[in-house]
Amino acid sequence: MYFKQFYLGCLAHASYLIGSEGDAVVVDPQRDVDQYIDEAAAQALTIRYVIETHVHADFVSGHSELADRTGAEIVFGQRAEPTFPFHPVADGDEIELGQVTLRFMETPGHTPESISIVVAERGSPDSPPKVLTGDTLFIGEVGRPDLVGSKGYSAQDMATMLYSSLHDKLLKLDDAVEVYPAHGAGSLCGRNISKDTSSTIGQQRQFNYALKPMTREEFVQLMTSDLPPVPAYFPKDVEINRQGAASLASLPKPEALRPEDVDLERDLILDVRPAAGFGTAHVPGSINIALGGQFASWAGSLLSTDRPIVVVAEGDEEVSEAVTRLARVGIESVRGYVDGGVYSWDKAGRETATIEQIPVEELHDRIGEAAELQVVDVRAPGEYRNGHAVGAVNIPLTDLGKRIAELDPGRPIAVVCQGGYRSSAASSILEGHGFRSVANVVGGTQAWISGGFEVEKITA
Repeated sequence: MYFKQFYLGCLAHASYLIGSEGDAVVVDPQRDVDQYIDEAAAQALTIRYVIETHVHADFVSGHSELADRTGAEIVFGQRAEPTFPFHPVADGDEIELGQVTLRFMETPGHTPESISIVVAERGSPDSPPKVLTGDTLFIGEVGRPDLVGSKGYSAQDMATMLYSSLHDKLLKLDDAVEVYPAHGAGSLCGRNISKDTSSTIGQQRQFNYALKPMTREEFVQLMTSDLPPVPAYFPKDVEINRQGAASLASLPKPEALRPEDVDLERDLILDVRPAAGFGTAHVPGSINIALGGQFASWAGSLLSTDRPIVVVAEGDEEVSEAVTRLARVGIESVRGYVDGGVYSWDKAGRETATIEQIPVEELHDRIGEAAELQVVDVRAPGEYRNGHAVGAVNIPLTDLGKRIAELDPGRPIAVVCQGGYRSSAASSILEGHGFRSVANVVGGTQAWISGGFEVEKITA
């Protein structure tokens, strides 16, 4: 058996190529599919099936393009409702792939149509089977149950299904079975996923908090409490995946724009440079989501899709990367990029703006000196509760636009996150809302703790 995991850090997304005796399947492909085709060719494999463990919400899948380019058949759980022909599978159905058997289990809970796939190599008793769990079981976590409210299912309904899928199906597998999920740490489809990208059923039985012995009622309560908001782009991506996305090659290419071609009233300016460069000089009103982090997820969560996007980057390579990564979450509204970046903008005589970047030592001094200073921690509530800079208030980045009125634009404000990535995005949002004395805290809470400064925790 040939088995390879492809891990896309930008989306914390794992996809898979499995092959045997010249035939192959791809499971949960990302939108840009060249890597699967190239790898299959390198291994002398023909892709026969493209399998989706469910209709994804957090990224746009490449199943349609991959099927078009290879002639492969698209496989979903029988309860899926794509608008194109597909191969439905139910409990116990199998696909033979050379010496490999793929056996399907219906494991609803994250979505009604979710499936898991047990992958076993015939004639290799010493090789433990693998199970591809999609978003049903992660490493250290399980899938969130609140993404299908529009289909008439409550979070409690889905959590009840999830309990059965875990305890009556996945946990019935042998402890040695290897677990390969569709996402890792940072994914918005779970709350506290491990950085590990694989495990075993035995390890998850022992260490995954959601699999500890508890009643169904206790599990439902646990799974439906303190859920983060559903990102705004999730429903859109679900519909794109139901219909099948257009190929990336068919999307319009962004134009190289002169500064005078950019309309700050009409265009949404997306600056994809690191925080330091953005802070030094940027187009006024632009939002900073740096390519160096989980760019696509944050772009999907923070960007409005009803305005054309103009990208500001260090160079053409970064522009192309940004366009591809935006398309992975269904954002196809990039009309162009500033040719020459912020340097050409400045050279053309157009105004630039700055955001102060301060170390945690200076934040500590300012907290002691200025009673009017507002310190905003834009991490998730769980991160905030586990330890934050003294006096900081918590407004998660995803909520900042809706809760902007809780802050005073007339007072100085310092923004902090875990390491400085989310806080730079938040600082740019605040600037766009008229806050004029904004500082981004370099190194974030991690640097604050390492510096030995006072930390507050919420234990209740």
